[in-house]
Amino acid sequence: MNDSNRQLETAGHEMHALISRLFPICRSMTGPGVRETLQILQEYVPLEVHEVPSGTPAFDWTVPREWDIRDAYIKDESGHRIVDFQESNLHVVSGSSPIHQTLPWSELKEHVYSLPEHPTWIPYRTCFHRQDWGFCVSHQQFVELEKKPHAEYEVCIDATLSDGSLTYGEFFLPGETEQELLLSCHTCHPSLANDNLSGIAVAVQLAKMLSERKRRYGYRFVFVPATIGPIVWLSQNEKRLANIKHGLVLALLGDGGNSTYKKSRHGHAEIDRAAAHVLKHSDADYSIREFEPYGYDERQYGSPGIDLPMGCLMRSPNGEYPEYHTSADNLELVEPEFLTDSLRKLLGIVETLEGNETFINLKPFGEPRLGRHGLYEAFGCDEDQARLQQAVLWVLNQSDGRHSLLDIASRSGFDFASIRRAADALQQVGLLELRPSRPTETNFPAAPLAPAGDSTDLAGKASCHPLPVHEQTPAQG
Repeated sequence: MNDSNRQLETAGHEMHALISRLFPICRSMTGPGVRETLQILQEYVPLEVHEVPSGTPAFDWTVPREWDIRDAYIKDESGHRIVDFQESNLHVVSGSSPIHQTLPWSELKEHVYSLPEHPTWIPYRTCFHRQDWGFCVSHQQFVELEKKPHAEYEVCIDATLSDGSLTYGEFFLPGETEQELLLSCHTCHPSLANDNLSGIAVAVQLAKMLSERKRRYGYRFVFVPATIGPIVWLSQNEKRLANIKHGLVLALLGDGGNSTYKKSRHGHAEIDRAAAHVLKHSDADYSIREFEPYGYDERQYGSPGIDLPMGCLMRSPNGEYPEYHTSADNLELVEPEFLTDSLRKLLGIVETLEGNETFINLKPFGEPRLGRHGLYEAFGCDEDQARLQQAVLWVLNQSDGRHSLLDIASRSGFDFASIRRAADALQQVGLLELRPSRPTETNFPAAPLAPAGDSTDLAGKASCHPLPVHEQTPAQG
């Protein structure tokens, strides 16, 4: 195992340990659970914590009142807690109004939720945007309660809804340029390991790794409650948005499903093409989804007035695995190897964006004599060097100032790292120069490239001397 793989394997266990530490906390849209979570994250990265007061306007929304729950239960007639918030924070519908009454089962059952298709699981439910209350139980519990239709129960939800604030965390790593990559994950779910703790853990690990690397882009990590959180953050940071060139929402990254990427609203932004390229070359099944205006917070960052190129990286998509929003989304569902795999692909996307530049061939009239420039001697007869030789020819041919290295990788069928390596070799010997930056750069390629036909097959047929005949003489060696 090389050092890179060993580091990633260690990171997988560290991420799972962080998820295990955060799992018991009762998080919600607002309140002490979010603050406790962010305080723990500050031990790993220097998060700046922001408090936005209740009532603060945020576009068409208003920062809500703060919900704080201390205890909740349903007691039977003998005083025994048959439903207990202390045993599982999923037992209470998040956002529930306070209540302390004795109710007959006929009234109580209208506020009790279960999953008949999964009798031992507890569902996760919320009522943030309406004044209501409720309990979630396993269907086995529900069936037992139904057997006593005339029983009465003491019902207590010891909670408050009062003016407070919405809390979010932010961490910024500056780069060599003012352009940024925005990474967002949500902090508002209680004990759900894959949704949402896996995204938080992967984001923290990525931040730690990037802090030790040279960076072309700045990296802005935001830890926000879903929906209202991004809306508040965007409303508080409008002047900063012009610097955001790429973005990703991170969620559902710890289960055993295939990796899934949901495109940004742009559909063909650089982040979309980078994610698709990395997944294609990952040697594993994957899925690419078109943008749709529902799901996670990519829809807030990609709303018409904001229009950031934000995709969403996940494994099993939201709502498409049985454990989603249930007590079965627990520490057994997420595994270090799946977290490691997600982190590896995320790093691949970052490295592709970091390395994706556009060059100009300085010897564009026919192919330059590579031997004359010291490149021919560098090519041996092993397959890796022969592939590099082919990648060099692709980079030379396509580097006309219009096609980025990612464009070239996509057309040639080569992985991005090989194309970047070829560009570096050509730049070192003076055959390539970086195209001067343009004042009106966009997230779209200047000229979409047609498919390469059988170029993928060509890339796989390495030989010792695929150069033109006139370069294959002893005088050039």
